[in-house]
Amino acid sequence: MHAVPRTLRALLSGTRLKVAVASALGALLLTALPAAPARAATALSNTGFEAGGTGTASPAGWSTSSATGQNAASFTEAGGHSGSYRLSHWAATAYQVETYQYLSGLTDGNYTLSAWVRSSGGQSSAYLALRDCGSAEQRTDLPPTPDGAWIRLVTSVKVTGGRCTIGVSSRASAGQWLNVDDLAFTPGSTGLTVKGVDISSLKKSEDLGGAYRTSAGTAGDPVAILKSAGATYGRLKVWVDPADGYNGKARVLATARRITSQGMKLLVDFHYSDIWADPGAQTKPAAWSGHSYSRLTADVYDHTYDVLSALKAQGTTADMVQIGNEINTGMLWPEGSTDNWSQLAGLLKAGVSATKAVSASTRVALHLAHGGDNALYRWWFDNATAQGVPYDVIALSFYGYWHGSLSALQANLDDISARYGKNVMVAETAYPFRLDSEDAHENIIDTTAELVSGYAASPAGQSAWLRDVMSVVEAVPNGRGLGVVYWEPTWTAVTGNGWDPADPSSGNGWENQALFDYDSRLLPAASWLAHR
Repeated sequence: MHAVPRTLRALLSGTRLKVAVASALGALLLTALPAAPARAATALSNTGFEAGGTGTASPAGWSTSSATGQNAASFTEAGGHSGSYRLSHWAATAYQVETYQYLSGLTDGNYTLSAWVRSSGGQSSAYLALRDCGSAEQRTDLPPTPDGAWIRLVTSVKVTGGRCTIGVSSRASAGQWLNVDDLAFTPGSTGLTVKGVDISSLKKSEDLGGAYRTSAGTAGDPVAILKSAGATYGRLKVWVDPADGYNGKARVLATARRITSQGMKLLVDFHYSDIWADPGAQTKPAAWSGHSYSRLTADVYDHTYDVLSALKAQGTTADMVQIGNEINTGMLWPEGSTDNWSQLAGLLKAGVSATKAVSASTRVALHLAHGGDNALYRWWFDNATAQGVPYDVIALSFYGYWHGSLSALQANLDDISARYGKNVMVAETAYPFRLDSEDAHENIIDTTAELVSGYAASPAGQSAWLRDVMSVVEAVPNGRGLGVVYWEPTWTAVTGNGWDPADPSSGNGWENQALFDYDSRLLPAASWLAHR
């Protein structure tokens, strides 16, 4: 995984480690040639860095430049993603280097660069770049990969004038590294259509005095603030008969009007419960508790139809609907448990039928948690397929401190999108910008041991997390990655707006993962909603 050349690694042992690194790197610097001039070509060449062998500072087809005179910080070495070699950036001292190819004679239009990458993380900057293409420079930052797994990234640009420069850039401290391999530069473009925010807690927060500000400190409508930041979807959960009335039909309708009035699309998340539904709790609504299975099937249809038809009647037809929330283990236990797939399928089909009866164009999503667990998704959706459950989208929850690595998320997204021929999306993710609590309730994530390696509990760490999850979804092949929804960005610490709708004193364990800080200002992470 480490990007130190193999010729150096043999020296890195015992008490002479520091001396060996300095001596060997110095030898490389002394023998390195000046940066080669940019070489024009009509197609990207030596994309796997196989030509030229190991230790090459400027691989065949590529040029190297360094603002700090450290061209030797860019080199090829053994250990490629698919072939024998890879490009690496590394030095024993702080460095800045770029490895690039200049293309000319291109047909004007949209192009996408894809590459497999790994990185130590921690660099001031480490990214793939498309520049001098006749339009704005496009960059995709490399995520840290502490597990050593390769991750595929993409970035797109519009070429005008027939020219473009493809670059791999690093500005790093001593010992920080990246690996890049198997690049491709092909016609086409990428991007995310779903850049969403789940604002289910917003109405209650505002009713209890919650306020929201832009990053500059100007008070405003949080829906408009998030829309201006780049949000394209608003997500709202629906409970059947919640104790406090929030997230019930009437208030969902009111917030839906605010979402669509901003030009955003609407995602409705049915929990089929009076309270939180997730893999560990799928409690039937109190009003349905004594109902038979056949009656529950009718309940699901009627409730789904009632809410969606009311939304349609007020001019806010749902663009997407989740039939159930994090239904790894089924819903409406025990009748709808995955212990009885035929009955679970009947409940799901009832919800799908009601959705399509209101609006045939509304997309139906089926939503599980544990987005890095491919075995779970294969088992679950193989069963759903065998039972003939119709749906349009596979939705995942992915919280890195619970659900695995980014590489595991990517492997799962790639597999299930191809296996089932469906679009995929991350319907829930979030990350803390600090660890301490603003209210008396303990935060869900509140210690450094709970964090994802490479992502600090800071505004920058939160921003990098959202950026990198979006990058992984954007890279799903064949444009099947729809996007990402940030969960509860407006759930700030407001007295009375706690996790338990039956207990006003319950407190909020999520305010350190909101997209508004403890001064109610929009955080930098929100800006990534506009960058994909």
